[in-house]
Amino acid sequence: MKAAANPNNHLEGQAMSTDPELTYAIQTEDLNLWYGTFQALFDVNLGIRSGLITSLIGPSGCGKSTFLRSVNRINERLGYVRIDGSIKVLDQNIYAPSVELLQVRKQIGMVFQRPNPLPLPIRDNVLFGYKIHSKGAKAGRAEEDEVVEQALRQVLLWDKVKDKLKRKATELSLEEQQKLCIARLLPVKPRVLLMDEPCSALDPKGTEAVEELIWELSGQYTILIVTHNMAQARRASEECIFMLMGKVVEHRKTDELFLAPEKQETADYIEGRFG
Repeated sequence: MKAAANPNNHLEGQAMSTDPELTYAIQTEDLNLWYGTFQALFDVNLGIRSGLITSLIGPSGCGKSTFLRSVNRINERLGYVRIDGSIKVLDQNIYAPSVELLQVRKQIGMVFQRPNPLPLPIRDNVLFGYKIHSKGAKAGRAEEDEVVEQALRQVLLWDKVKDKLKRKATELSLEEQQKLCIARLLPVKPRVLLMDEPCSALDPKGTEAVEELIWELSGQYTILIVTHNMAQARRASEECIFMLMGKVVEHRKTDELFLAPEKQETADYIEGRFG
């Protein structure tokens, strides 16, 4: 299975499944990925459970972010990426020809290392994806106001910005910008949130606030977090995956993985003997 070179070539087909009873939100089978001739992922077999917060840890270059970018097809922007195996999200093979890339983006939200708000008012940021995915249907002002308020309440930001919605989003603090970037995803009703080092640009207070938000969102969304911060992985996840050199070494409940790892490589990493 090869990643398409052009991410704008949306494929026509059925929408992804939205069955709420699925045990796993993300499943991979024998997933391998190459950047040109360099193999970054090796036979990755994972089942990430619906509604839980799962952290992905491991040293730099172990394949964490590559895996995350594969789950929402960002990697296919690079024409030299090749993928074998399968990735199912909500029980649908996201690389199948019948699946539209736009539908993948709607079901799977992505939060990046640094906040990336648009240089637009706060209100317009929240509505940006909502308008793209509304397929030409124009919502009334009252409906848009309700969407904005609900999204900002979900990310614990409404009380701070409700009187400043015309203010440019780039004027917010980094913590508030990151919360706003999460709020921007919610109006399109994703089922999965991917977070790539979401607190790396934040100070300890901002990190605490975003971790609090992650817990607030748990259960409503399946959340997969890449982090180099093992203390954060322990604080802010229910299950944890340890990767090393493009392979999954161990996947267990977070407390079990940190207190009684089954693999020596996991113990060595969390005890600071390498990485």
